[in-house]
Amino acid sequence: MSMETTAWTQLYSVMNAQQERRPFARATLRRIAAFARPHRRRIALFVLLGVATALLAVATPVLAGRVVDVIVTNGDARTVVRLALLIALIAVVEAALGILGRRLSAALGEGLILDLRTAVFDHVQRMPVAFFTRTRTGALVSRLNNDVIGAQRAFSNTLSGVVSNLVTLVLTLAVMLTLSWQVTLLALVLLPVFVIPARRMGSRMARMQREAATLNAAMGTRMTERFSAPGATLVKLFGRPEEESAEFAVRARRVADIGIRTATAQSAFITSLTLVSALALALVYGLGGWFALRGTLEPGAVVALALLLTRLYAPLTALAGARVEVMSALVSFERVFEVLDLKPLIAEKPDAAEVPDGPVAVEFDDVRFGYPAADKVSLASLEEVAALDGRGGAEVLHGVSFRAEPGRTVALVGSSGAGKSTIAQLLPRLYDVDGGAIRVGGVDVRDLSADSLRATVGMVTQDGHLFHDTVRANLLLARPDATDDELWDALRRARLDTLVRSLPDGLDTVVGERGYRLSGGERQRMTIARLLLARQRVVILDEATAHLDNTSEAAVQEALTEALQGRTALVIAHRLSTVRAADLILVLEDGRIVERGTHEGLLTAGGRYAELYRTQFEERAGEMAEVAA
Repeated sequence: MSMETTAWTQLYSVMNAQQERRPFARATLRRIAAFARPHRRRIALFVLLGVATALLAVATPVLAGRVVDVIVTNGDARTVVRLALLIALIAVVEAALGILGRRLSAALGEGLILDLRTAVFDHVQRMPVAFFTRTRTGALVSRLNNDVIGAQRAFSNTLSGVVSNLVTLVLTLAVMLTLSWQVTLLALVLLPVFVIPARRMGSRMARMQREAATLNAAMGTRMTERFSAPGATLVKLFGRPEEESAEFAVRARRVADIGIRTATAQSAFITSLTLVSALALALVYGLGGWFALRGTLEPGAVVALALLLTRLYAPLTALAGARVEVMSALVSFERVFEVLDLKPLIAEKPDAAEVPDGPVAVEFDDVRFGYPAADKVSLASLEEVAALDGRGGAEVLHGVSFRAEPGRTVALVGSSGAGKSTIAQLLPRLYDVDGGAIRVGGVDVRDLSADSLRATVGMVTQDGHLFHDTVRANLLLARPDATDDELWDALRRARLDTLVRSLPDGLDTVVGERGYRLSGGERQRMTIARLLLARQRVVILDEATAHLDNTSEAAVQEALTEALQGRTALVIAHRLSTVRAADLILVLEDGRIVERGTHEGLLTAGGRYAELYRTQFEERAGEMAEVAA
């Protein structure tokens, strides 16, 4: 390894390491060992390869010195040839070990990344919905990418580096002291001139690196916001293109400026360290040559010392920054473990039951619930705030009780914030109740297996979310084994088959991010088709027609009528005209059921439902009058 390469390596490690001074956490080390245990054979072989490579690296300069001695003393030419062949053989073996070590490093690193990523992903999948409503998606994705890769470096880079560098350092010092203790001491005296600038400039470069990352993130965030479908629409409606362009140019110019400053500082740093290394070599040759002319040192030893100098500086500078690299890896592990330590609020029992066959009833029995506080479901670092919101935990449902008979429809109406959507989220167990019980088919949902509950309870929300994928892939979420005939049947029953057949690629047409290539009504009918395909026996409709125009609403209602046939249904609707045919209507206010009955009975009672209905009827009449005018 040349002096310039060593300088670049030291600069890179210091720039990219997180400058934190903190004690080793034994619990963290034990958990790291647990993740490393399945890879212990690869780790052991990886370390042994590092030791073997270090031995070969020291052997080459010594043999080169022997060649010079043989030449100077007019020795046997066959000895020179044998030494040259041995040097060549060592080079070949060293190259082969390097390739094998790189393969082992990649296998070890990627295996660890796979284990950590799957562990975090699986754990996050079990987190409650409240976790996702509070967490910034980018911060969570960063844990799965940047922090996992940072943790992986502890094995693929730091571990082997520390072992091989220690072996190289010990052997190099031993050989150099044997050849000339005076030259060796000179080399050690010059070491601070090499290491100290690397540490100081590395810290400065790290600050510039972080500044560049911040500026790039700000520029990237602006692009992401402007390039998304809603953001682009907003800019086109209200944005001023010239000012948008000027603002982006300012941000891009800042990124360019920091790039120029970083490149200049890097060049100055590497040049200065290369100059120092050249001066060190000059001193070695000068002092060694003087000793050689006086007859106290062999000429070959001078050459060997010069070659060994790089073998000395490289491990010393690397070990000088090893603590920072270890601490950086430790921080990455801790950030990953921080997510894994969040306890899922919903856990499946080991002896979980199945939902009974046949039509099922839904029962809420004195249900009480409050949304969990932030400290139970989130982390300040994932929300990117200094401290978590201390609010939460207040009860929002107060003793809610009702029963939806098999094949019947129960409608929930009331003011915004009354608790309707909360009830809808409790039934599929997106949250667990704080008191009382929710039963499906006579079994408490907390005693049911997650697969059985998902196969029984389906939900259509008001946003009609779709993934940026094909029509086929979005439908197969409900039933991965569904045939094309079953997909088309579900689309037909959702009144969407004609549209899908007209698309360029039919079922293989990509619907766009969040389904934005489809209209609001078409997206809703896609979610209904998905529901029909799943064949769930209990259906929840949470404001499924809330944001649709009259034409789209009529099409969706027609599809919903098909979807609700023979199913137990829980319908939440803002428009009371859509729930008049419900078997039971529940009126909620402030988390309590204040009225219950049929449409006609509640109108006759003249209570809250009648008030809501009259208000909507008057608004509707006013709209019709405006249209007529």
